[in-house]
Amino acid sequence: MARLRGRPKPWDRFAHWAPGAALVVIALSLLALLAAALTVRNDLLPGATPPATQVATVATVPDSVERDTDLQLYDRIIARVGQGEGYYHVAVEEQRARDFPVRPGLAVRLPTLAVVSGWLGEWGMMTLASLLALGTLAAWYWRLENEPGGADHRLYVMLLLVIGTAVGFKPQYLVLHEVWAGVLLALALALHRRGRWLGAWIAAGLALTIREHALPFVLLMGALAAVRGDRREALAWGGLVLLFGLMLALHLAQVAEFTNASDPLSPGWLAWRGLGGWTGNIILSSPLQFIPGRLAAPLALLPLLGWAGWKSDLGLAGFLLCLGYGVLFMIAGRDANFYWALVIMPLWFIGLAFLPRTLAGLWNSARDY
Repeated sequence: MARLRGRPKPWDRFAHWAPGAALVVIALSLLALLAAALTVRNDLLPGATPPATQVATVATVPDSVERDTDLQLYDRIIARVGQGEGYYHVAVEEQRARDFPVRPGLAVRLPTLAVVSGWLGEWGMMTLASLLALGTLAAWYWRLENEPGGADHRLYVMLLLVIGTAVGFKPQYLVLHEVWAGVLLALALALHRRGRWLGAWIAAGLALTIREHALPFVLLMGALAAVRGDRREALAWGGLVLLFGLMLALHLAQVAEFTNASDPLSPGWLAWRGLGGWTGNIILSSPLQFIPGRLAAPLALLPLLGWAGWKSDLGLAGFLLCLGYGVLFMIAGRDANFYWALVIMPLWFIGLAFLPRTLAGLWNSARDY
């Protein structure tokens, strides 16, 4: 602990900013929050009439009502796989029966979660989920001990981590691929340290076998390693990308064996929904859904400022990761794909723990102008 006392605190970066630069940051932040409030998609928020294609999952289905068609689909696939049937035959057949597209091959989920769920059963998956959640919390607890500013904010970070994880990581949603991938990525970030990245590599690799949306995390970690000059780690992350590419090619080939040209194509993922797509995904996949959209949208972006103010390896990685997924939600994903945000949701709100000090640092610098 003594060696940490002389290290810079996460908000110290702002003390050295020119007052003019602080004013620019404040102005840009306010513009971003205003833009979020003005562009929020209120037509997609709870209480509005959803589009005909919208899938009601985490945000729009109370626990007491019947499971929606996506969850029913995954339930049925898992049940049949657990009885010994082949995954690809079952997945394509069940999706066709519900008029779900099976082309291109990415319209059929990777088999990992269904196969493991079929083997372990409902109680086995609940046990596995509990162990993963506890392991992730423990990893973050110990990681914060040696991260600049981490120990001082540990209580708030842990609380925000629990809130972000609990949104989807509960029994009725354990068939959702994004839920498992999101918790595994949170574990991977906590396990990562300079020169000690194997645990993070394994956790991220497991996330990739469940949902391809974990790929941005892997690409970011590889890029950060390359910037630091850690060639060995950068090559390891690059190798993981290649392994994923091979796995994905095999997956697509398997799907192609059970589909044909008469199967309708799924609509494209490139939807260019803009800032409203970003904030809408976050709101619908988080507790922000329970407050008015004009207020929820700016609040959805505030964690980024907190992440940016945490001067540490975790702060930098968390900021770039959340920013990257936010840009992805602006470009890709239809309105029905709002639950993609569950991939980043366990980590998203952690930035709020560092927001007060970040704002104080900016304000103090701006007052000297």
